[in-house]
Amino acid sequence: MPKARSKKFKKRSFHGNRHRNSVPKNNVSTASATKLNTLESSDGLEYDFQELKGNRIIDIQTLLGVFSILSCPKCFETGLKLTEDSKEGLCSNFAIVCKCGFMAGFTSTPKENKKCSLNTLLVFGLRLMGRRFSAGMKLLCTLNLPYVCKKTFRIHELKLLEAVKYSCEENMKAESKEVQNFKKTTTCGVSVDGTWQRRGHMSLNGCVSVISIDTGKILDLEVMTQYCKMCEMNIKCDHECSNYKGSSGNMESVGAFRIFERSVMKRELQYTEYYGDGDSKAFLKVKDIYGEDTVTKLESIGHVQKRVGSRLRKLKKKNQRTRWKSNAGSIEKMQSAVIAAFFHCCSSNRNLMHGQCPDGKDSWCRYKRALSDKRQYLEKSPGLPNSVMKVIKATYLELCDKNLLKKCLHGMTQNNNESFNNVLWTILPKETFVQQKTLFLGSYIAVLLFNSGYLGLLPIFNYLKIPIVPLTLKKYMGIDKERVMKSKRQSLPSTKLSRKKQKAKKKSKLVKNEVKEGLTYKYGEF
Repeated sequence: MPKARSKKFKKRSFHGNRHRNSVPKNNVSTASATKLNTLESSDGLEYDFQELKGNRIIDIQTLLGVFSILSCPKCFETGLKLTEDSKEGLCSNFAIVCKCGFMAGFTSTPKENKKCSLNTLLVFGLRLMGRRFSAGMKLLCTLNLPYVCKKTFRIHELKLLEAVKYSCEENMKAESKEVQNFKKTTTCGVSVDGTWQRRGHMSLNGCVSVISIDTGKILDLEVMTQYCKMCEMNIKCDHECSNYKGSSGNMESVGAFRIFERSVMKRELQYTEYYGDGDSKAFLKVKDIYGEDTVTKLESIGHVQKRVGSRLRKLKKKNQRTRWKSNAGSIEKMQSAVIAAFFHCCSSNRNLMHGQCPDGKDSWCRYKRALSDKRQYLEKSPGLPNSVMKVIKATYLELCDKNLLKKCLHGMTQNNNESFNNVLWTILPKETFVQQKTLFLGSYIAVLLFNSGYLGLLPIFNYLKIPIVPLTLKKYMGIDKERVMKSKRQSLPSTKLSRKKQKAKKKSKLVKNEVKEGLTYKYGEF
């Protein structure tokens, strides 16, 4: 008989999982890793992580049980009482009263200038998650905890806005100094992009960001809104009204002009290279800001690709789809790449047209890779009809224009601006309209998170004179570390290949379902 298995199992050692093992040991250059390079050496942030500090949730009956252990048994039996004199949100004022005449009061959390900092941190945490007063009320009511009223919530928001605005301004000033030290000059290139809270072109709130091409960090921000609640209610009094009037489409132009106009005074920089898209007139507003033709327009290659793709999609109604590949570095190589892409797409099994495609094992052309490996390549594509080729050829020839290709030699994109927009609208969800003060508060928080991660929020604590406990610091460092590891993991070639395979698999599944079930839903078709 086989030997019976023992009831005691040996604990299995952890050797990592697919997420941990996929992170390379060498330093992979990613935008997050570059921006958060101060993660391991935080200046002046030395704390004893074993020290017991911070806030805890404790039940009242449990607290009474602790008093029964620590107090005199005779006093406890004769009627030692714990009363709550008053409460300010999460902070309660308690009093211990005994029949012998003893009486002492204490608060559940420490106060700074007779104010409970825990309530401010609660509002801060809700705003970090993109949630408002109602979300906090639902959470704390579920946990059976007291909550602040709506008026108090707004007071804490204003208090936070002052601290966040100051911290954000200091952060952007420090980033401008970093650019000056890196460039050894006061001129630099920036990518400019605007975003709206509401999808489409009818938004009341918008934001324009200027990001350094060299460091990838925000140098300046212009938050604009054309809504004022007090003006809407016809309240005539002195107040800070909306800072923009006009169409939503013009927000980017106005915001860019304001940022460039104050760049020398506030940032001691001149933004002489404008990296932007061609879907707004923002560049025309700033090209003469420092003098005639002092700002040069350079194209974002991502938007050039999108522009060409849009033109080809317009032809899709009458022709088959094609694709375009870019090649930055020199005009000749880019022109050659455009021509090669055109003939590659037109190639068929009857007429191979891969003569312009790059050679070698690393070529993007399957035919050329097969030749380098001395394999026989079977062309499966039926190619494009001559009538379609003639229509698409004109679009591809426009890409060979030297004036356009000169603006794309840098190979830069506006991905940093798009990443910031994602952070911004995560803190201020697009489905919920916000007023001016909340819009500014969320925008400033987004700048700190984008530039310096969660450790960039620590100056807010210092401004509010709230002690930074080891638990908060440890968790913030953990969030930033996970952000860096995730960015490195997603930049691996194997991860990128896996995403492409998953995307192709989903697309194939949708096609199979459509063939099996037929066309079940299509906008405006039925």
